[in-house]
Amino acid sequence: MRIFGLDEARVMALAAGVTMRVGEGGGAEPPDAATAAHIFARAAWTGLAEPGDGLAGLLVTELGAVTALQVVHDSWTARRISGLIRQRRGVGGGELDLGQSRGDEEEFETTLQQGLERWRPRLFLDEVVRSLEAAHRVAARLLLPGDALWPPALGDLAAHQPIALWWRGESAALLALPYSIALVGSRAATQYGEHVTMEASAGLCDRGFAIVSGAAYGIDGMAHRAALASNGQTVAFLAGGVDRFYPTGHEALLTRIVQAGAVISELPCGASPTKWRFLQRNRLIAAASAATVVLEAGWRSGSLNTAGHAAALGRPLGAVPGPVTSPASAGCHRLIREYDAECVTNASEMAELAGVRPVAAGLTIPVGDTATGLTEAGLGRTSDQVRVFDALSVRSARPVADIARRSGLSLTSVRGALGGLGLEGVVRERASGWSRTT
Repeated sequence: MRIFGLDEARVMALAAGVTMRVGEGGGAEPPDAATAAHIFARAAWTGLAEPGDGLAGLLVTELGAVTALQVVHDSWTARRISGLIRQRRGVGGGELDLGQSRGDEEEFETTLQQGLERWRPRLFLDEVVRSLEAAHRVAARLLLPGDALWPPALGDLAAHQPIALWWRGESAALLALPYSIALVGSRAATQYGEHVTMEASAGLCDRGFAIVSGAAYGIDGMAHRAALASNGQTVAFLAGGVDRFYPTGHEALLTRIVQAGAVISELPCGASPTKWRFLQRNRLIAAASAATVVLEAGWRSGSLNTAGHAAALGRPLGAVPGPVTSPASAGCHRLIREYDAECVTNASEMAELAGVRPVAAGLTIPVGDTATGLTEAGLGRTSDQVRVFDALSVRSARPVADIARRSGLSLTSVRGALGGLGLEGVVRERASGWSRTT
């Protein structure tokens, strides 16, 4: 028997290497063939689609991960896939009617075709195998929706929730996520910001809260370090694979987090962090936590992106004030003034902010890019331009097809983004492809 053209026994062994189910006798037992195919398919989709791809999430939800991967692998047309979805839903079934009118049907097929153009250039089963083998080497595990350790709050992201999560560390840290507070802020933290963060993180741990952040320099790193020093739970969400700690200067810190807490990513082992992936990673920080607090942030700090996700999801949002003359606190003051963030000054007020988590009734996020609130994608660029710029190199030129594979965009989208970036003067075309100018 073969699964996606691979030997069934090999797929089962790979699946067992990243997730083992506890049997009735208490010991771990390997997954059966059907379960192994599901695990392999979910793992494949984490590398096939970029984080936050709502269309990929919709396809996996409608068809199941195995069938969704199979139709992409077998080069089904968008019309055939759309017909299968309508057949499975039944006439008029479900909240999303994918064929209510001919116009709606054609629009969905066009959107689906764009998705296929993004995914197919990245579908290399050998790469999926390598990522699974790499995960096994570093004792990383694959977490699937519905698993006991899956953070239930991620369901508020609807179609944009992760298809699967890769993680390393202690299961207790994942179980603590419903009682966690995200502490985020600027990488260029001041002594004031680091002091406030240390006191807040330690005080929240003393009150039984777990600390969630992104392991960046500055505020994030201090939040994690203070939680570890207080023997509290801490979870770091990464924008690359859990086998490639970033930033490299925090390798020792992230190693300690693995030993006492957990590191999580929706990207497979070997994946590198990019600006787009950092922005999408922020939605997980906001969604997984009961509340988000920005401790110190400049006017255009990336932590405002996390705050925007928290606000869009209806999560409690707090900001710590700073000196009115300090540019390092301008972003916090902006959140308080313009975005109704609660002014919080200590751990007690932050714990009160979390309180009972509100339910965002009727919250819907459109298929496509996630709702980002205060999106700091950089220099007014579109999300496609950010992803294409991330995929370019200064030293070597890359052809459009390679850029499409690296960015997870269609060839048409890449060409359009390159045109906009070319007008900025930040990219140039060479005989062998495109490169950054700086």
